Amino acid sequence: MTSQEIRQKFLDYFKSKDHLIVPSAPIVLKDDPTLMFSNSGMTQFKDFFLGYKTPTAPRIADTQKCLRVSGKHNDLDDVGRDTYHHTMFEMLGNWSFGDYFKKDAIAFAWELLTEVYGIPKENLYVTIFEGDASENLERDQDAYDFWKSHISEDRIINGNKKDNFWEMGESGPCGPCSEIHIDLRTPEEKAKVSGLELVNKDHPQVVEVWNLVFMEFNRKADKSLEKLPQQHVDTGMGFERLCMALQGKSSNYDTDVFTPLIAKVEELSGKKYTGILEDEKDIAIRVVVDHIRAVSFAIADGQLPSNGGAGYVIRRILRRAISYSYRFLGMKEPFLFELVSVLRAQMGTFFPELEKQGTLVTEVIKSEEESFLKTIESGLVRVEKLIQQTIADNSKVLPTVEVFELYDTYGFPDDLTRIIAEEKGLTIDEKGFEAEMEKQKQRSKKDSASKVYDWVVLEEKPETFVGYDQLEAETYITRYRKVENKDGEFYQVVLSNSPFYPEGGGQVGDKGTLENATESFEVIETKKENGLIVSLINGLPKDAGAVFYAKVNAADRKNSQANHSVTHLLHEALREVLGTHVEQKGSYVGPDYLRFDFSHFNKMTEEELALIEEKVNQKIKESIALQEFRNIPIQEAIDKGAMALFGEKYGDSVRMIQFGSSKELCGGTHVKNTSEIGHFKITSENSAAAGIRRVEAISGDKSDEYFKNLEKQIVELSQLLKSKDVVKSIERLIEENTSLKSEIESLKKEKAKGEINDWKNAYEQKEDKQLLVKKTSLDAGSVKDIVFQLKKEIPTSVTIVLSNADDKPMITVGVSDDLAANYQAGAIVKELAKEIQGGGGGNPGFATAGGKNLAGLENAYQKALNI
Repeated sequence: MTSQEIRQKFLDYFKSKDHLIVPSAPIVLKDDPTLMFSNSGMTQFKDFFLGYKTPTAPRIADTQKCLRVSGKHNDLDDVGRDTYHHTMFEMLGNWSFGDYFKKDAIAFAWELLTEVYGIPKENLYVTIFEGDASENLERDQDAYDFWKSHISEDRIINGNKKDNFWEMGESGPCGPCSEIHIDLRTPEEKAKVSGLELVNKDHPQVVEVWNLVFMEFNRKADKSLEKLPQQHVDTGMGFERLCMALQGKSSNYDTDVFTPLIAKVEELSGKKYTGILEDEKDIAIRVVVDHIRAVSFAIADGQLPSNGGAGYVIRRILRRAISYSYRFLGMKEPFLFELVSVLRAQMGTFFPELEKQGTLVTEVIKSEEESFLKTIESGLVRVEKLIQQTIADNSKVLPTVEVFELYDTYGFPDDLTRIIAEEKGLTIDEKGFEAEMEKQKQRSKKDSASKVYDWVVLEEKPETFVGYDQLEAETYITRYRKVENKDGEFYQVVLSNSPFYPEGGGQVGDKGTLENATESFEVIETKKENGLIVSLINGLPKDAGAVFYAKVNAADRKNSQANHSVTHLLHEALREVLGTHVEQKGSYVGPDYLRFDFSHFNKMTEEELALIEEKVNQKIKESIALQEFRNIPIQEAIDKGAMALFGEKYGDSVRMIQFGSSKELCGGTHVKNTSEIGHFKITSENSAAAGIRRVEAISGDKSDEYFKNLEKQIVELSQLLKSKDVVKSIERLIEENTSLKSEIESLKKEKAKGEINDWKNAYEQKEDKQLLVKKTSLDAGSVKDIVFQLKKEIPTSVTIVLSNADDKPMITVGVSDDLAANYQAGAIVKELAKEIQGGGGGNPGFATAGGKNLAGLENAYQKALNI
């Protein structure tokens, strides 16, 4: 049975059990402060469990892309070293939202595994939650009783809270779970040791294949548990492990989920995969084929590698793969990007985002490979210098601070530093390195530390967003909670009627005021969290349940929505000018400016930029009225021609924004007519990442300000130049300036030639060598020319020049070629630079250093006389 058939049988089975089959949500999360990535199948249904949204159906099934590389659920360090942990994996799951519960969930799972897939019953074990006295949680007797009708009691095992109480994160829906484990050992191995003794013991052939979670509780911020309004079922079956079981393999990597990728790695590297667990080459191949999946899906869903947040996690995964292939596969040139085509062929049909974004994924990975391979090369040089210095210091341990700097500043893997050091008989201070890591984490926590308290719920009532139609509304607070951070104490509130647009779709959240006759509060920001519109205010009302008047900052909203509407016009113009491969990859829409990232592989020409500006401004002049379609079925919107972006999570009902031929799914606020935008002006165009270009622009009030300032500058220039033709006057000044610079350079050279003879006669004999220590006010370029000339003409010489041109201290050292082997210019300048609080370097024959302390030149001069 192929992996495609296994996936399809799962979906077909649950469709026959009246489940709605839904597509996988994006792997990258944009609307959940507790998670960066989908780490389980239930992530996209979290709002249903919490009661914030109504499920589209009481029974749902799908296969969800998941990533477990951060936080509580982090499998990264295990990947490659065993046969069943992965960064990205598929989670097959079925859900019940207040419909069936434990009895049916257990029956469905058993029937599918044993009858549809044909797994022998004697190969299966199940676990149930044994209870936990510390949280007053009883043993899951119901699950035990239901399992007894399917499997013998001696195969039902009690599990502790760690294994059998499932929690998605630090807070959120949770509950007891029942795991199904499969024993894949041979009959001979089973005869030696019972499978009962190997369940949950990390045995590679006795593994968990399915987890049935019975959602009953919500974990609050204070760690206490409260009952959910309804009981739900959330199940998750690891697709890769299931394929291993059904295909009779002993490793996930031996299934057809991975074998095509492994074959491509073998072809490109010339290394043969043997499947040996401890073999470094095989570990590297497992790391590569696992990580390429995680990185490719994340990029396809819109998360580019970067230096912060979710982007840093993706970059770290990719660099781990590059590092392993460099060290153990000998791959010194980019090659991972060539695996993307194999992945597309395997999974592009079921996950169309991988097919459509394939070119972008390939280009981004290739660019990251090229960049990091350079980092590895330069890092190796740094490590070698560090090793030589350690040996010179008669030490066996590399300095911890420098090792951490290699990792933290230059991105050089610490485990690669460790391996190279061990080859030279040295080590790194593991505890010291971890201490530096902890210091960094604490610094990061301190910078972003925020304590969020539990919600105080005043009324369980669905909120209403009225901000599309009005900027002011009578309202009251339905829930609030305190937030403490480095700036003080604040409160987050949810309003019954909110005109405040929550940050989303690139658009910043609204600010404004919340007031009544006796109190007034500033609305500092508005965000969306788990389906709730949450506004941050600078205090807590005396009567939180009182009626208030919510008022949006109208000026900011006006400019933000003008910028948002113009991004739609810009998107359309980019596709018309550059091609239909252009697709939005990120945006920022605020009152001051807009930023628009899009897929394109070349820098835009001035002609293209001008044409795009012209097209957008033409649409603005045409005064196109907004056509808004609220709460329409997503398929209807697509049929109308609306563009849906990969990486965005859309519900069954969507909002479509149309300005003429521009049609997009969008939840943001917009102008009623394009004429309200005023004027559109691109201020910059550059690269945001490999295959991603970035346009920054202004419109509306900011565009007016831009042109007013430009006009003012032209008037001022005209007055200064005493000419109405500013361009010709500036051209004339540039010509004169170029001519004068040429004259000055000629004069400098003449002056330098005049000094060379004086300098030649100033050398002092030091034993069998000659030393010149000279003070001068000549510029750096002239000093360099003279020193190189003297190096050639004065044998066995060291020349040291201390200059103070433009009141900046500089030291230049030249060593003649016959002495350079024994007298290093770089070492000399490094020692002298201490006196001017500076640093620099160069090669053995020539080096320079600049500094901050001009007065220190005299000390440097005295020290130089004694070289």
